[in-house]
Amino acid sequence: MLKLQESRLIRRAKRGDGNAIEALIRGHQPALFAFMLRISGRPDVAEDMVQEAFVRVIRNIDRFDNRFRFSTWLFTIARRLYVNHMQKLRPASDSDAVGLAGDLTGEAPGGHSERAESLQNLRGVIEEALTFLNPLQREIVLLFHQQSWSITEIAAHLDMPEGTVKSHLHRARRRMQRAITESPVARVRAEESWS
Repeated sequence: MLKLQESRLIRRAKRGDGNAIEALIRGHQPALFAFMLRISGRPDVAEDMVQEAFVRVIRNIDRFDNRFRFSTWLFTIARRLYVNHMQKLRPASDSDAVGLAGDLTGEAPGGHSERAESLQNLRGVIEEALTFLNPLQREIVLLFHQQSWSITEIAAHLDMPEGTVKSHLHRARRRMQRAITESPVARVRAEESWS
């Protein structure tokens, strides 16, 4: 969503325009869900956090400061909700994350195309490598690579120095690379996908 279009929608939403609120939700819901799914590893938790985040945003839209990105505000709310959720519950088993990718190919019934299978393998390798990261590293990697946030935006979002964010990102990439290269299965799948 373009910044100018988003600003207009926010102004209309602040005046109570339901269509503008709906457009903001539609514009940001897929990215927020993907982010929360990768952080939580559970579709049900991700869905709950996304819904609750949008409820909070709608209730507090008049508090939004136009100097900042709407997505940063939204993602911060969702992240805080998730942290609070995790503090209330015991962490879920990582075994629930198996098969999260589901049918990401969008293929027609009857078999995998070679390209779709390659992408599926690559997604699986990346998903597996993400499990080797601590929650902070995972969040930084996802914000940087999946959401295309800058180091400056991530640092502001996490309230930490930019150098610290860069260090976490560098260590996370190394850890993911090591996880892939040290696992014979992941290494083969990665090589098949990249060749």
